Amino acid sequence: MPTSATERTGHTDPMDIARLAALGRDAGGTGEPDVLYDRHGVLVVRVGAVVVKLHQADREAGPALARRLDAARALPGIALAPLGPPHRLDGRAVTVWPYAEPVRPEAPPWTEAGRLLAALHRSPVPPDAPPWGRPGRVARVVGRLAPGTETDVIRRAFAALPAWIRDGTAPPDDGKVLIHGDWHLGQMVRAETGWLLIDVEDLGVGDPAWDLARPAALYAAGVLGTDAWTAFLDGYGPSPHTDLWAALDEPARALAIQIAATCVQSAREEDRDLDDAETAMVDACARIIRA
Repeated sequence: MPTSATERTGHTDPMDIARLAALGRDAGGTGEPDVLYDRHGVLVVRVGAVVVKLHQADREAGPALARRLDAARALPGIALAPLGPPHRLDGRAVTVWPYAEPVRPEAPPWTEAGRLLAALHRSPVPPDAPPWGRPGRVARVVGRLAPGTETDVIRRAFAALPAWIRDGTAPPDDGKVLIHGDWHLGQMVRAETGWLLIDVEDLGVGDPAWDLARPAALYAAGVLGTDAWTAFLDGYGPSPHTDLWAALDEPARALAIQIAATCVQSAREEDRDLDDAETAMVDACARIIRA
């Protein structure tokens, strides 16, 4: 469930929209469907007070996803609870959620984001919590890139990552706390009770550094300003790592490469040049190579 402005590419079958809308009405939604997000194989449709998400075709749709949703239900005040168990549509996972207000890009809540992640990382870990779900995402995103100048830079940076990240396998010494697994500002919404985490299909046991890695990568690339980064860290409070940047080094490099690859893919899909922030992420990959 996205939380910024509506993002669409317009390639989705109208029948998929209609079927998601029907699930939304079954969960109590009313009115005409409104497509909130339609990019990268993900479709999100709002029907009144209900939001329905069709997940990417390669995402899990079985017991592990159900366990992640159960874990979200057990995190009141931290995560948005789903409206029922996951569904399937042509073999793909579908989840149903209450609608909540997205982050406004002109007023990013960095301090609140840090507090929310800290609360998650300090929460009790459910006995049946699965491992976090995205160690292989960097490899998948880079692997989908078509040849090109930027792709060459990104792939060379990717080749410099540790083998376990390139292979998408479990890290050698993962943490033992509950993490979101794919956190960014778009994974937050404001409900009546305050800010909550959404898109919990990667929620599980892992190293908290991976939840801090995306803003760290943006900060290191010069895309995120010092004030925002400081507000985020102030909200998070004391780090569980003695040396935060040492803990963030590998995750931040991996996320910089992932973000750069996603930027290049989006620009090509939309037949446009990279903007300044996207170019900065590719430049960060070049610095990773030199380092």
